[in-house]
Amino acid sequence: MENLNEKDWVEGLNSSNQAEIIDVRTPNEFNEGYIEGAKLINIQDSSKFMEEIEKLPKDKDYYVYCRSGRRSEMACQLMNKAGIDKAYNLEGGILGWSGSVKK
Repeated sequence: MENLNEKDWVEGLNSSNQAEIIDVRTPNEFNEGYIEGAKLINIQDSSKFMEEIEKLPKDKDYYVYCRSGRRSEMACQLMNKAGIDKAYNLEGGILGWSGSVKK
């Protein structure tokens, strides 16, 4: 698990051909706007979250975000425990995101 600022998070995302973006917010938050290409896995639905995490390929790079960076940091730690070594948290979450947001 690594906390990355936006610049490093985007650089890592763009340089990996095995990258996936994970949004761990609630469906309502997701519908208000999300980073393009993000897959929603709601961490607040804890049993379903762990089910979904277990299904993810372990060899990919996961770029994870939430609203402010706290839930996504926790999500990255849970992903590490589930055997996913490459989980990167976006510091400041979508609140600190300067890129475009899809609605």
